[in-house]
Amino acid sequence: MVKIATWNVNSLRARADRVEDWLRRTDVDVLTIQETKCKDDNFPWELFESNDYEVAHFGVNQWNGVAIASRVGLDEVERTFADQPVFGKGGKDPIQEPRAIAATCGGVRIWSLYVPNGRALDDEHMAYKLHWLDVLKDNAKGWLDTDPNAQIALTGDWNIAPTDADVWDIQFFLDNNLTHVSDAERAAFRSFEEIGFNDPVRAHTEGAFTYWDYTQLRFPRGEGMRIDFALTSPSLTSRVVSASIDREERKGKGASDHVPVIIELAD
Repeated sequence: MVKIATWNVNSLRARADRVEDWLRRTDVDVLTIQETKCKDDNFPWELFESNDYEVAHFGVNQWNGVAIASRVGLDEVERTFADQPVFGKGGKDPIQEPRAIAATCGGVRIWSLYVPNGRALDDEHMAYKLHWLDVLKDNAKGWLDTDPNAQIALTGDWNIAPTDADVWDIQFFLDNNLTHVSDAERAAFRSFEEIGFNDPVRAHTEGAFTYWDYTQLRFPRGEGMRIDFALTSPSLTSRVVSASIDREERKGKGASDHVPVIIELAD
C-alpha cells in the first residue's frame, strides 16, 4: 500500500513541528505541500531528511512555494509545467510564481499545485487563474495522449469548489459575488475530468471540507470549503483503494487553514 497526501500548510517554517508530527503519525509515503512561503535557502530540508524523505522544493520569496517529499523515490524533478503562465500587474515585468513542481515517486508522476486564487471575479488574477488552469489542462491532456496508461496525480490547492455542496452556503457566495464557485472556475475544473482525470477522494469523504478561513469562527461553525484535491489519471484511479480528509489537523494551536487529503494505492 502506498499513501500519497497533499497539504497546503500555509507557511512550512511556522508549522514545521506540526508537519513533522503528522508525518510520523500517519506514515505517508509521499506528501505534496503548497504555500511553503520560503526560499530554497531557508527551506527546512532537515525536517524531511531526518525522517527519511527525499524532498524537492520550488520557492523564490515569502509567497507561494511548492514541494514534494517522498520516501519511495524522487526522480525527474520538474519546476513549472510547459508554458506555465506568468503574472505581471500594473505594468510590472511578469514573474514566474512558484506554483507547480513535479517528481516521479514510486512510478507515479506527482504534481504539487498551488492554483492562483483569483481574488475577485473582475480582478486580473482571475484571468490569470483561468489561463493557468487551461495551460495545465493542455499539458495534462498531452501526457495522457502520449501514454494513456500513465500514472499521474495532480494534487494540491485548486482554489475551486466544484459543486454547491463544496461550500457551507452557496447562496452566501452568490450573494457576495465571491470567487471559487463561478461558472468559469467550475468549468475549468471539469475540463480535467473531461480529459480523463478523476476525483477518487469524494466517494470516500462525501460532505467533507478541506479548508476553513481563520476569520468569523469558520471552523467551529462548520463553515468550510472543499478546495484541495488529488485528481488521478485513469490508470492511477484503478489503484485507489481508500481516501480520507484529516479534519482533526485543523484543530489546536498553530493549525493551517487547510487540512491534508490522502489517497491510498494498491501496490
